[in-house]
Amino acid sequence: MKVLVATEKPFSGVAVKGIKEVFDAAGYEVVMLEKYTEKSQLLDAVKDVDAMIIRSDKVDAEVLDAAKQLKIVVRAGAGYDNIDLAAATAHNVVAMNTPGQNANSVAELVFGLLVFGVRNFFNGTSGTELKGKKLGILAFGNVGRNVARVAKGFGMDIAAYDAYCPAEVIEAAGVTAAKSQEELFETCDIVSLHIPATPETKQSINYDLVGKMKKGGILVNTARKEVIDEAGLIKLMEEREDLKYLTDIKPDADAEFAERFPGRYFATPKKMGAQTAEANVNAGIAAANQIVGFLRDGITKFKVN
Repeated sequence: MKVLVATEKPFSGVAVKGIKEVFDAAGYEVVMLEKYTEKSQLLDAVKDVDAMIIRSDKVDAEVLDAAKQLKIVVRAGAGYDNIDLAAATAHNVVAMNTPGQNANSVAELVFGLLVFGVRNFFNGTSGTELKGKKLGILAFGNVGRNVARVAKGFGMDIAAYDAYCPAEVIEAAGVTAAKSQEELFETCDIVSLHIPATPETKQSINYDLVGKMKKGGILVNTARKEVIDEAGLIKLMEEREDLKYLTDIKPDADAEFAERFPGRYFATPKKMGAQTAEANVNAGIAAANQIVGFLRDGITKFKVN
């Protein structure tokens, strides 16, 4: 079996070593395609591989057409909207993600952004503390649960809403279960987004919803930029000078946000949620083990298509 590791943003050296060890033990050949700059390089590399590991790299119909022998593609991370799932299914390719492997890394970044935000971007003026603030977590998956765990250490009051997670599961984690996302925005000082980009969620974080937030509200996005209605949020922030927006995903209108809302808007230069050595290693090795499990034993536990 031949496996391609295609990463425009490469894994760390430690992660690559661990990935290769997993495949060496299984007797699989590993091919590395790192820091590539043209799609043609990816199209050429996939021609004769049985499996592929990616990070934020796009696997669309064109890539799948070129990958005649491909049986499985694994996204090393939780989000998988960079894989065309319908095309993968049509090509009889199994698509998987590695849920939970980056969860702590993303959760810690949420609080890096929040401390930076409540302390007024460290500009020398008096800020506020997180202790006693009410944090709303929108979606209570692996990342959301880690955010709740860290928030308890800050002494925050925590609520969560997840349309697909029963209220009793949220309550069992020591978190208040909101009855709706509207209630979450109405009752919380801070809302942290952890929803995927789906037809239902795209641009769902809009003028009306965010407008329900209390005075001094902070919106944190470490999920996907597509869930934000950027025009609506810009309009709202123009009307309400008390709101802040902190994001790990640069909006399309990044320059406009930065120009109009200095001191109230911050975006990381590139997506940093999974950019820790630990998350890098965890996700990469998990992806390798899932490929071996599928090719050798037919295990499809983390299949997403």
